[in-house]
Amino acid sequence: MKKLMSSMKLNIIGTVVALLLVFGILACSVGLVSFTRAFKGEYATATFHMASTAAMFVNGDHLSAYLDGEYSEEYAEMHDLLQDYTQRMHVSLIYVIQVDQRDYGRFVSIVNLVDNTVDNSGYTEWELGHKRDTTNDEYRRKYKMMYELEAEYETVYRDDPTDGQHPHITTMVPVKASSGEVTGILCMQRPISELNAARRPFWITIAAYTILTAVLASCWFAYFIKKHFITPVTLVSDEATRFARENQKGRSLGKVSRFKEIENLAESIETMETDMLTYMDTLTTATAERERIGTELSLASTIQQNSIPQVFPPFPDRTEFDIYASMTPAREVGGDFYNFYFIDDDHLAMVIGDVSGKGIPAALFMMITNILVSDRTQMGGSPAEILSFVNQNLCEHNSADMFVTLWLGILELSTGILTAANAGHEYPALKPAGGEFEILKDKHGLAAAAMEGIRYRDYEIRLAPGAKIFVYTD
Repeated sequence: MKKLMSSMKLNIIGTVVALLLVFGILACSVGLVSFTRAFKGEYATATFHMASTAAMFVNGDHLSAYLDGEYSEEYAEMHDLLQDYTQRMHVSLIYVIQVDQRDYGRFVSIVNLVDNTVDNSGYTEWELGHKRDTTNDEYRRKYKMMYELEAEYETVYRDDPTDGQHPHITTMVPVKASSGEVTGILCMQRPISELNAARRPFWITIAAYTILTAVLASCWFAYFIKKHFITPVTLVSDEATRFARENQKGRSLGKVSRFKEIENLAESIETMETDMLTYMDTLTTATAERERIGTELSLASTIQQNSIPQVFPPFPDRTEFDIYASMTPAREVGGDFYNFYFIDDDHLAMVIGDVSGKGIPAALFMMITNILVSDRTQMGGSPAEILSFVNQNLCEHNSADMFVTLWLGILELSTGILTAANAGHEYPALKPAGGEFEILKDKHGLAAAAMEGIRYRDYEIRLAPGAKIFVYTD
């Protein structure tokens, strides 16, 4: 079973057949919906004409008089005409009502004709003057439109009645007096069993044509796909499997298909075999080269780690402050760095930087920057002057267009005054004694090596006993 499930032939042909069946079902569904909609429209129009004709038998001027018992002979004649019309037109129900125009929520029956033989209904005729509540809001809305002459007629579809009756439509037309005023509504109810009877042969015909088309198309697709796709692809697959097992050049596949894509695949397999054999011949050399590069990267990482302080505490004989730092590069080597060192017995320099990019180029740029900052700091000057010097020197030798963000601070230990400058680096975080860490939004300058001639600005903060400062890279 697993072999059959993995068969390309069965999967492709099965997919095509499934798609054809889905397409057929969709086509049938769309056709059935369109047919039903058109049939309903025609059915409703025909019912409207029938109802309009029936309304001609009703004298709209005398509806209220009928309720008062007047014109009894005229009423009887109208009743007989509508009764005969109900049977001749094969409709299940014709009734004329007067609706309470205050809220259209109630009506009174003028005449009610029933033919239960049409669809085996169980309707009971209403007597003259029979009063009822309007069925629902839909009827109420349509009654109002009839009385206000906003619609020539209205139709209600009851495809799934909940009162035990059979599916039907009810078409309503206004009954007008000689003055043109609407005095009542004539409603005609017809079963829609004819719709179901008409849809059945339509559905059977479409389904039969769909199945026949799917079978014929499947046979043709099976032959076409097997000849022009499956057999050539199988040859290519067998050759690839053989090469993977034997690792030896095989015979040429030749022209396996009329289609360019499969022909290119066969040529690619042959090219792959040649390239793979060449690759296998050079694999040992490539592996040795990678090992050499790995060794050099490991050595570079060691050199980079050794270029920054790694031993803590770094100044065990100094008890007036503590300092700690760590660095974890994203690759073997990276562009982040930090450093700290005494300028003299009372001044501690601290620097942290982040070079754009990663890898060896960033590591080299980081080491150059670290050396420039360290050397220039020993010569004296404020952090802003030192960063301006570093920026100028980096710009003069920066053909790679790299840059580095820097934060440099010089702490005077005797007073706790920290003088710092920021070249586009993240804000430091300051924690006073007994307080919480807060971001110190210091004065930023442009990142070093981004533009020549930049001048940076110093700022001062006082670190009281117990205070902490935290600087970091992103």
